Amino acid sequence: MRLATIVSGGCEEAAIATETGFVPLRLVNEAAGTKWSTRLLGLLSRGEAEALEDWSRTEGAHLLRRLEAIPAAEAVFAPPYRYPRKIWGIGANYRAKAADMKVTPPDAEPICFLKPDTSLIGPGDAIVIPAGGGRVTAEAELGIVIGQACKNVAEAEAERFIAGFVPALDMTDQDIHARNPRFLGRSKCFDTFFSFGPELVTPREISDPQSLRVETVLNGRIVHGAFVSDMIYPLRQVVAYFSRMATLLPGDVIMTGTPGSVDIREGDVAECRIGGFAGLVNPVEQEPEQRLRVALS
Repeated sequence: MRLATIVSGGCEEAAIATETGFVPLRLVNEAAGTKWSTRLLGLLSRGEAEALEDWSRTEGAHLLRRLEAIPAAEAVFAPPYRYPRKIWGIGANYRAKAADMKVTPPDAEPICFLKPDTSLIGPGDAIVIPAGGGRVTAEAELGIVIGQACKNVAEAEAERFIAGFVPALDMTDQDIHARNPRFLGRSKCFDTFFSFGPELVTPREISDPQSLRVETVLNGRIVHGAFVSDMIYPLRQVVAYFSRMATLLPGDVIMTGTPGSVDIREGDVAECRIGGFAGLVNPVEQEPEQRLRVALS
């Protein structure tokens, strides 16, 4: 199953992907007499996503084919949701990237950081380089979306707590980070420095997550790419690791690292491409210096 949040009549609502496009769950409820949440985060929080997927593959399949869908090319996508409780990230999780950075992460301790939900944007929204900021990079990543609350998860059990996967872009002010490695969190916390979407793809849609290829793309050119199988810390270990630090909640997002970062400037277009997923594309803008002066006055 593939889910997205689309903008319809000025409102954001959850929609399910069909062969012809996206059908808002509001229309599904009206036609089928169902009561699915019409917000994607609501589906996760209320534990409805798995049941919706079962329904869409069985008795709901015929109805979904009959309902009028919004073609993907015409849909206006919002972020899947706007207020995850936690946005976790991992640094240097691909072997080639770690070698390039001359970083040797400990065997059982990934480099990690948190981003605030104020950093969150969605497909088509502008990445804004802060006024007075330094060199900013964008990094394509595979994001894990948590589907059930969990704590101290064993690696062997981790997959059942994953609701799905999303393309993501993680931005970093590299000059801040270069001044001191301890400034990693600060370098990544700015507004617009996390993008995800447009689709949440459930694990049942992916035969082998290890075969997914993640690509950092700038202005239509692939700059970096690697397969999930090249990760130092596999997906199961990532979920288990973070669940030991803090209870993971439905809608929490874990970025799993990037095959490589690319410098971005005003006028650029950054993109995360993952095989079999709709691409995540964001233009880049520069925050005006005047706004900085006003904020400081």
